[in-house]
Formats: sequence, structure tokens, C-alpha cells
Amino acid sequence: MRIEGPELDSLRAIAGQVEAVLKGTAGTEFVTNPVRLARTDLRVAIDRGKAGLLGIPTVEIDRTVRLGLAGLEAGKLREGAGDARPIVVRLARAEGGRASPAELERVYVTSQNGSLTPLSQVADVSFERAVSEIQRHNRIRSVTVTANVQTGFNTDRVTRQVLGGLSQVNLPSGYRIVPAGEIESREDSFGNMGGAIIVATFAILAILVLEFRTFRSTLIVASVIPLGMAGGVLALLVAGQTLSFAATIGFVALIGIEIKTSILLVDLTNRLRAEGMGLEDAIRKAGEVRFLPIVLTSLTAIGGLLPIALQGSGLYAPLAWVIIGGLVSSTLLARIVTPVMYRMLAPQIVGTHS
Repeated sequence: MRIEGPELDSLRAIAGQVEAVLKGTAGTEFVTNPVRLARTDLRVAIDRGKAGLLGIPTVEIDRTVRLGLAGLEAGKLREGAGDARPIVVRLARAEGGRASPAELERVYVTSQNGSLTPLSQVADVSFERAVSEIQRHNRIRSVTVTANVQTGFNTDRVTRQVLGGLSQVNLPSGYRIVPAGEIESREDSFGNMGGAIIVATFAILAILVLEFRTFRSTLIVASVIPLGMAGGVLALLVAGQTLSFAATIGFVALIGIEIKTSILLVDLTNRLRAEGMGLEDAIRKAGEVRFLPIVLTSLTAIGGLLPIALQGSGLYAPLAWVIIGGLVSSTLLARIVTPVMYRMLAPQIVGTHS
């Protein structure tokens, strides 16, 4: 959930409310609020006038503070194996101790003439509150609170529950909460895929027309597409999956598999008619010859996809369920629908004697 607005303090307060809603929603885990804990910075305010009178460059003060707290790399030590390790020089501290501002009281800065001056005489050291990070989205300040969905929970349902809880949050003027994550990526993916799907559909139809050279045969082959689509949607409902980006890819793959099997049936019927067999006999013979190969091909694909579907992966399971459901429905129904469609829209075959 991305919170957008102008002021960092208000963003932090709203992010806290969003974090509480996410934690209180069943099915969420690992809730992360990047601004929950404010960062504390150590501010070193240099008295430039006094430093100038004492002949102390500001860069020397900066170097000395870094030497006292973090340490400075003075060189490298090359070991016998050829590995080089940095030599860091810093103030000595207790075993396992961490750097603290109190250590700066023991720090002296060097002037240009070599004299030593306590750091406290030329700089004021204090703590100040600072933000851990400043995020921007489309040049607007934002804070993104994230959470993972637990295994066994549907991402879309959990998101709807979270949005229902966030509807109770009172937002100041100029602030808004944008559902990001899965919803935003889905919209972006579907928006970019729209044109590609249209182009692919026309390309498939054009290939079918070039293959059969008649629009009737193309229509007969394409008649199996709605049958598989219905089976894919039903499989998603039974499995409790949503129409995600992966499921959409599954529908595209399913269309290709369906058309392939339908081409085998229609092509054999056309060839039998071209050899002189009657329309009814050609339809019956093609159905008998192609029935077993089509069924075995579908069962093989279903068997290969079942482990992926039963694994329950949020990325691959929807794709597998769509193809499985579509293959089951198209394999069963297309054996009835395709012969009927061929009988109703029988194309003209060169060389037919029927």
C-alpha cells in the first residue's frame, strides 16, 4: 500500500495506521513499514569563524570525526595467499563496544601549523531526528508499506479485506492510499498485453485462413476456443484462484493447444472428403481416427501440469489450472461440437465426390 502526500510527518502517521490494518488482517505476514522507526543523525556544527582563526580546515574536522567514530582506511595488508585486507585506524574502544559521541571528547584536530585543538572548541556535536529514507513516486513523496500473503490465502481476497479496513482511515487533504503490489502490477501487465493479444489473435486467424484457404474451416477450428475458455474459468473458480497475469498467459497457451488439436480433426476430414468419401462418413471416420491421439495428448499435458497446479504456487498454479480445465472441457465438448460445426459449415473441397 503506497501512501502519497506532501509532508513526511503526516506520511509517517498514516503509514502507522496502514501497518496496523495490515497486521490485523488474516493472511498477512512480514509487514514492513520503512518509516516506523525514525533515524537519529549525529550533527557536527562547525564554528567556521573559530576554526579559521585557529587555522583548522573544515575538511580536517570532517576527517577527524570520521576517524574517531567509523575509522579511516590507512592502507592495505596483503597476506601470503594474495588476499588484501584494509588497515582501518580508529579510536580504541572497549571490547565489543560501539562508537558513541562521548568518544569525540577525546578527539583533537590538527591545525595547519601542527598544533592540536579539542574538537569541542571548534564544533558543536548534537543529535537530531531524521527520516530513514524519502521515497517518491511520480515526483510525489510517498511511503510504501508492504506485507506478504501467507500460504493458503488468496492474494486478491486478502487485498480486498485490507482495502475494506483502510476505508476507515481518515486521510488529510492532499493525501491518498494507492493499492500497489499485485493489483498495480496486474493492471500494468494487462494494459501492456492488450495490444499483443489482439495482434496474436489476428495472426492465428490469418495462419488458419492460409492453411485451409476458407473462412468456414477457420471458423470450425476456432469454435473450440470458447469451450476451453469456459473450462479454464471454471477450473480457477474450483481451485480458488484469481484471474492473475499468470492465468492470462495460461489462456493464451490454452488457445494454441486447442487450435492444434482441432486442426488435426478438421484437416483429416477435409482430406477424406478430397479422396471421395461422403460428408457424413468423413466426419465419422475422422472422429474415430483422431479420437485416441487427441485424448492421449490432452491426458499427457494434464499429467505434466498437475504437479505444478497441486503445488499451490501463487505464480504458476493459476496458469496450470487454466490449461488443465480448458483441456478437460475442450477434449470432452469439442468431440461433439466440432463435428456438428463441420456438418453445418461444411467447406467446399476440391476433388470431392460427395
